[in-house]
Amino acid sequence: MNLSMPVSRPIGIDLFAGAGGLSLGFEQAGFDVAAAVELDPIHCAAHEYNFPNCTVLSRSVAGLGAGELRKRAGIGSKRVDVVFGGPPCQGFSLIGHRVLDDPRNGLVLDFVRIVAELKAAYFVFENVKGLTVGQHRCLLDELIDAFDSVGYHTLLPWRVLDAADFGVPQHRERLILIGARKGLPLPSYPDPTSQPADTSTFEFLPTGPTCRDALDDLPDAEEFKALWLQDEVVTGKWGSPSQYAKRMRCIGKNAWGYGYKRVWNPRLLTSSLRTEHTPISRRRFEGTAPGDVEPISRFFKLPADGLSNTLRAGTDSSRGAFTSPRPIHYAHPRCITVREMARLHGFPDWFRFHVTKWHGARQIGNAVPPPLARAVAAEIARAMGHSPDRPEESIKLGDSALLRMEMSEAAAHFGTTVPIGKRDRKSGAKKRKQNEIEAEFAVPLPFGETSRPSVAR
Repeated sequence: MNLSMPVSRPIGIDLFAGAGGLSLGFEQAGFDVAAAVELDPIHCAAHEYNFPNCTVLSRSVAGLGAGELRKRAGIGSKRVDVVFGGPPCQGFSLIGHRVLDDPRNGLVLDFVRIVAELKAAYFVFENVKGLTVGQHRCLLDELIDAFDSVGYHTLLPWRVLDAADFGVPQHRERLILIGARKGLPLPSYPDPTSQPADTSTFEFLPTGPTCRDALDDLPDAEEFKALWLQDEVVTGKWGSPSQYAKRMRCIGKNAWGYGYKRVWNPRLLTSSLRTEHTPISRRRFEGTAPGDVEPISRFFKLPADGLSNTLRAGTDSSRGAFTSPRPIHYAHPRCITVREMARLHGFPDWFRFHVTKWHGARQIGNAVPPPLARAVAAEIARAMGHSPDRPEESIKLGDSALLRMEMSEAAAHFGTTVPIGKRDRKSGAKKRKQNEIEAEFAVPLPFGETSRPSVAR
């Protein structure tokens, strides 16, 4: 933890942090995220790059005690204002058995335990909408009882919030459960700040951004040969930004919210590796109407003046390392890049992801959209009576080598073991193609670098 941070900012802890969607939203609402706990070292590396002043623990929450968390985060006996996160849930009930007694749901109880051990003032539990229906509902009811038993009121009824109601050009629904230690005022669930561009019905709410608003100013990745081999390129070819794109590009004094400004190069197009499509696939993409699903690939084509469908994460290595389908761009016969996914998710352009499309897309698909997280965090701050200030200091982003690590490298960096199986190496054909491309042109190093940096182990 950077001890130069203002002491007046409330402290948050991110459990099951991923690359940091919730962390970013809470920071933008005026919180200091002191620690982030995440099992996957690849996600931890991305979190460390984007939040270099946050302590990242690459481990399971199982067996993690409040004392270790406080010591590692450097917060001592300071009050923890909020713990937030989304534990993986099985949620299925066996007749006559409590769902939380199932060991597969042990991480949910660990979330409750850590909130109680830290004596956190507030908690935010987020999860999939499916937890609210059918047999899954049993887990939600038991979770509320579990929080009550350790001294926390839960704000009921719980809410399912759509990111599209909070200025995100994507329909993405998440269950949000907010609670407070008994004796403290309960926050409210946030009211919508905008109405989705495809369902405008409320005159008193501004219309939210569209896919065109999110993507139109970005340079087309296919204009740059270098993006076959690296996920970044310096370019001056940026279009005129919409109001939404200005926030993503951090243009304007309010674009950073109450978060810390990052030192970054706004001319650098990042997370933009190209994808190879056959001419046949491109013709199919061109022939698909915006808002429809291409019948062969089953890819959704973005509507320029509408919203994206829910962006998915794909599967991890233990389940075959399948990349979730990325939508088709509304203006180009190709799938969108990871950076374009990030724009549709509400991640600003300084925020970086792992260099591979698989890991990068997985990090976005698993994340809570930061604007939604910020809206929830603002309600916690309001209940605390905290009025956030914009910090004066800027933060230098982490070592970019963190974003190029393979799983074993990331695990070694954090001093942990590889939690999931390694992904298969590239096929010989793909490797030969890469060699051909490398021979065709020289790939420039990232802006400001004279050599590929390494991270000290």
